[in-house]
Amino acid sequence: MAAVANRQVRTDLRASRRVLLALGVLTLGLAVLAHFAGAAEATLEYQVKAAFLLNFTRFTEWPAPSFSDPQAPLEICVLGKDPFGRALDDVIQGEATNGHRLAVRRFNGPPVPQTCRVLFVDPDLKGAAKLLEGVAPGVLTVGEGHRFLEDGGTIAFVLEDRRVRFDINQTAAEKSGLKLSSKLLSVAREVVK
Repeated sequence: MAAVANRQVRTDLRASRRVLLALGVLTLGLAVLAHFAGAAEATLEYQVKAAFLLNFTRFTEWPAPSFSDPQAPLEICVLGKDPFGRALDDVIQGEATNGHRLAVRRFNGPPVPQTCRVLFVDPDLKGAAKLLEGVAPGVLTVGEGHRFLEDGGTIAFVLEDRRVRFDINQTAAEKSGLKLSSKLLSVAREVVK
């Protein structure tokens, strides 16, 4: 009888180990799926933001001396860490605004004056407020979060109910000599004057 009980205990232990192993594998699998789902969601977020950047170029009027010549490209610059990956390049591929083909440039430090017409500022960049003070007129500055507008940025992406929206600092746009279309202003979540 004791031998049967010992055999039963060993069988129960093996079964318990199998259940624990199965739970461990399941937990690991769920963690991996959650990671990839989060990465896919982040990628989708920046694909949407890239499309917004393209559309901002279509609904912004730059001051006349902004382009060195009529054939100069309209450059969308990313300052700091690039969260877009290839999404921004893919979205603007073959696109033009007011006869200016679009191009993407990436910088780790402040860009050379007169190179960028749109400047996306990495939200983790230190000293963004000081940098924004030094941006030349005729540059549409875009960043993330309401703080970016408070620091003097023109357009700030915000997430609302898992949707990408944007707020506009109209005073910053005017100070930079930019005229934002009434259509763009009407679809903004908030326009700060």
